[in-house]
Amino acid sequence: MNETELASLQRPLGALPYRPLFATISGAHLYGFASPDSDIDLRGAYVLPVTSVVGLDSPEETITHKLEHAGYEIDLVAHDVKKFLLLMLNKNGYALEQLYSPLVVQGGAAFEELRALGQGCITRQVYHHYHGFSHNQIERFESESPRRVKTLLYIYRVLMTGIHLLETGRIEANLARLNETFRLPFIPDLIARKRQEKTILVEADWTGHETPITRLQARLETAFRESSLPEAPLNRPALNEFLVRARLGA
Repeated sequence: MNETELASLQRPLGALPYRPLFATISGAHLYGFASPDSDIDLRGAYVLPVTSVVGLDSPEETITHKLEHAGYEIDLVAHDVKKFLLLMLNKNGYALEQLYSPLVVQGGAAFEELRALGQGCITRQVYHHYHGFSHNQIERFESESPRRVKTLLYIYRVLMTGIHLLETGRIEANLARLNETFRLPFIPDLIARKRQEKTILVEADWTGHETPITRLQARLETAFRESSLPEAPLNRPALNEFLVRARLGA
């Protein structure tokens, strides 16, 4: 997505009743294999005002909307900043991928500060997110009839992202860029098929993927054992201070 397309997506953010802290693109557009009719997954965080969090009624910690914009279906999901920070602290790979997505719809100084603080939430324990997610995708693929290229791409994307994170300490969710390191020769063809909406895999195709997926699973386990990342977040006090400033500023 180019800068003009990203800027145009600020309009759907008007569906949020609170000030957005940031908004980025996740999903297939972030992963690098969006097809022409893929939804746009717009993700972010907003700041509830103090009056909403100190009153009797429970505030809206998550807001979701399905919107139409410029011929696309927008899937908008945003969390209050406190909930988003807790996700970051709780080894949630989704939250970290959204925070470090290069497809930024709305940013700013507070967003850049949060990105800097987020480095302290990249720990060895994020392994559990990618381990569990990859197993879920494998089970889904095995049970599908017919089997889909999309699900197979998710398996590779999740495993590679988890390995890359544990080995380098950096978040990378784009499968094509990940494959510049992993160099699996069939990945470009799978991406091309998904982008062209040829999303059905014949049953025989699975046989050729069992070995590379098993190797990636083993590499993920090794990366977890040998990772030099910290065991737990080291900057909870700094995130707490960020939350207080954001809340009072709202």
